[in-house]
Amino acid sequence: MTERPHSAVVQERDTLAIGPSSVCWTGEALEIRIEERDKRVGIPWRRRVRGTVCVHPEALNPVGYALDPAARHIWHCLAPRARIEVEMDQPGLKWSGRAYLDSNRGTESLEEGFDVWHWSRAHRREGAVVCYEGKRSDGSRFASAIRFDRHGLPQRSELPLTAPLPNTLWQMERKTRADRGHAGVIKTWEDAPFYARSTLSSRLYGEQVVAVQESLDMRRFTSPIVQFMLPYRMPRTNR
Repeated sequence: MTERPHSAVVQERDTLAIGPSSVCWTGEALEIRIEERDKRVGIPWRRRVRGTVCVHPEALNPVGYALDPAARHIWHCLAPRARIEVEMDQPGLKWSGRAYLDSNRGTESLEEGFDVWHWSRAHRREGAVVCYEGKRSDGSRFASAIRFDRHGLPQRSELPLTAPLPNTLWQMERKTRADRGHAGVIKTWEDAPFYARSTLSSRLYGEQVVAVQESLDMRRFTSPIVQFMLPYRMPRTNR
């Protein structure tokens, strides 16, 4: 992942290209072509990362949600249920499984609108469920639970109880929603000073599920130390 200048971005009706990588909607699937070089602290060379990821929606949702009263931030769960096929040439990896696709857009940056948020998504036997909550920069809080049926249509549901999770190694606070307020961490996939993504085991609306959860702290993100570290994690390029 890299940060690139405006001149490296090409946007068309069904395609977005950023440098040599691109995302294309084929009419049936979202095809992501990756052509990058990684950057890891302490490793002087940049390993090539090249391959294709295809996301095949099983259901499409036409409805987006405003995350603030002024609608400066819109969250849209495009495909609450999907299949994914990953085929990487470098490194040589290949797998398939369950997937999910959403988008966030807004008229201001995330750090202007939010202090923190916690999000989770789980496939159910039919449909999916998404829990979303956080604290806005003005101090107000928001929380919602949305169940999607097998066709992708959303319905707001009663919020399950808050389920606290152990902090990460970076002491990021994590939490989710679950029946009886209990969930367990299966694996922490991403542990950064301001962001964490994990796989959880929990129970939602009477059904045992495996959920993906993320926590984001924008006050940590905007701290001078993290801003100094970011270019080493996500290098900038003029090409």
